[in-house]
Amino acid sequence: QVLLSEFGGDSVQAGGSLRLSCVVFGYAYDKYTMAWFRQAPGKEREGVAAIDGDGMTTYADSVKGRFTISKDTAEHTSYLIMNSLKPEDTGMYFCAADFASDTLGPHPLLQDEYIYWGQGTQVTVSS
Repeated sequence: QVLLSEFGGDSVQAGGSLRLSCVVFGYAYDKYTMAWFRQAPGKEREGVAAIDGDGMTTYADSVKGRFTISKDTAEHTSYLIMNSLKPEDTGMYFCAADFASDTLGPHPLLQDEYIYWGQGTQVTVSS
């Protein structure tokens, strides 16, 4: 059984930084696409960043220059480093994996592209 588990959510002041981690359990291969999404209260879930098996990345415009996604293939772990956090970054952050694709597709930040999801980790940014 494949499981994704996120870690690292916390409450921080605006301007602060956090590093989220997502560990994949139960999948033996190391080339696949992973992504981070977030959902604020009362809002739709939105894609934040994605990384494919070759390390190619893409970001939502709202986080470009502030967030960095990376992946440790050997550890089956994806990271989301978030700098210069803003109150509007507040939300539940989810990681997702697409084991059927090792390259970024045309819509890597759409949640419909992913079947496997973690339970989420809460990020709260206060002003």
